[in-house]
Amino acid sequence: MGKYQLDYKGQSAVTKYHEKNKPVKFDKKQHLEKLRTEYLNKKQKQTDQ
Repeated sequence: MGKYQLDYKGQSAVTKYHEKNKPVKFDKKQHLEKLRTEYLNKKQKQTDQ
């Protein structure tokens, strides 16, 4: 048994802390979809004028 063994409440608190503070993973598909929609909106505005 470890010196700093946590009970279930402590383990859940540590897990929640690490989930909140981990860096956001870059999603390439989502980024490309966002760029595509912005481009299409821009094109649409240009054709409307």
